[in-house]
Amino acid sequence: MPLPTETEARTLLGQHVQDAYQLLHAEMVAAAVGGYAPRFDGDPHLWRVTGLLHDLDFERFPEKHPAESLRWFREWDYPEELIHAVEAHAHGYNGFTTLPRTPLAAALLACDELCGIFYAYRRLNPVPYGQMKAASILRKVREPAFAAKIDRATIQLGCEHLGVPLEAHVANLVGFLAALP
Repeated sequence: MPLPTETEARTLLGQHVQDAYQLLHAEMVAAAVGGYAPRFDGDPHLWRVTGLLHDLDFERFPEKHPAESLRWFREWDYPEELIHAVEAHAHGYNGFTTLPRTPLAAALLACDELCGIFYAYRRLNPVPYGQMKAASILRKVREPAFAAKIDRATIQLGCEHLGVPLEAHVANLVGFLAALP
């Protein structure tokens, strides 16, 4: 099976994910990762689809995530770049130790958890993502009690591998997420 279109990826996502937050999270990560594609000469379609599908098995197999997704992606003959990125985004969880070797993998690692901070911030301050102040989000990233389950070390590791300072990364996501409702 070739890499799905974004529409096909959303259909696949709907077959595996029912939780409204997880569906929104997939869209947020797709927008964030996809926003970085042009900066690293990446294929925007591949990067957005990777963002959409990165947590495909999380709802059904959280204790194994992303092992089932990786198996499916290999069976479906998805690109190795997508497979590596999904595996590397789980660095430090469920026994996964793969570090990002590509800009796509680094972007996914850097964006995944940070999107959770953006979501939590919006729950308290209902402004559109594109109107958020990067300095306010950055303060929340540095405040461990805010959205305490979000792993800040993972965000930092992703930024280091991406070669983008945290401050710039947060500002980039404000722009990348601006088109989301």
